[in-house]
Amino acid sequence: MKISFPPETPAYCEAGPALAFAAVVNDIRLECSITAEALEDHFGAASIGKEDLQHAFDAHNHTIHVATRRLLTELGAMPVVLHSSYFRFAE
Repeated sequence: MKISFPPETPAYCEAGPALAFAAVVNDIRLECSITAEALEDHFGAASIGKEDLQHAFDAHNHTIHVATRRLLTELGAMPVVLHSSYFRFAE
């Protein structure tokens, strides 16, 4: 399974709140996301504000992409949402 992450700025999803980011799996573009709670609990986001979430994502995108890659490998080519509980149990 070939997985990559385009160098794009994640989109803020106010309803979540969350950040949505793209993953490309075998040439198929998927929208994945990470919740604001996960970014606050595990990556130091100071608030659920767009800028704070983006800063935490940027500072830890490698770890977030590793986790996303792991879930995509386990679940197959489908959008995934990274919740705080995933990182709590993965640590």
